[in-house]
Amino acid sequence: MTAEEFAARFGGEASESAGGPWSRPVADVPAERWAEAMAAAKADGLTYFDWLSAVDELDDGFRVVVHLWSVPEKRGLLIRTLVPRDNPAVASIVGVFPGAAWHERETHEMFGVDFPGNANLARLLLPEEFEGTPLRKEFVLASRVAKPWPGAKEPGEGAEGSAKRAPMRPPGVPTPEEWGPRR
Repeated sequence: MTAEEFAARFGGEASESAGGPWSRPVADVPAERWAEAMAAAKADGLTYFDWLSAVDELDDGFRVVVHLWSVPEKRGLLIRTLVPRDNPAVASIVGVFPGAAWHERETHEMFGVDFPGNANLARLLLPEEFEGTPLRKEFVLASRVAKPWPGAKEPGEGAEGSAKRAPMRPPGVPTPEEWGPRR
């Protein structure tokens, strides 16, 4: 089954990922048919679960992406769905691909996407006291401001020249007064 046929079967769209000769066919499916699409892909021979993650698409929400592969046929398919930012949730696929459990936990922890049906979304990488979802684009990497920024000096400028001005902040990092969650 081609990506176009697969996407059309679930009311989605198909495309080709960027990457020239390394590109993959892509099928976008509606979030409410996510688990059904995974079962259909497995039945179609895409039995090797490679990975699952998400992409923060800002106001559009989060794009959950899975890569499946058919070893005997040497073909793969990226399957994506878009979940809203205010309630990012998509059905767990652990019942279809048990190896997705770790990936769903990581995506839940790093992006805040919920996977109803996965009974174990416990912390995986971050300490218990950590607050926030570090792979969301609005998350401020405070450590970039707390440490000296290597761009504080101009090329050829010595230590005496850098003391004349305040250290630079990396592009896109807000001032300490602006830190905190967006409201």
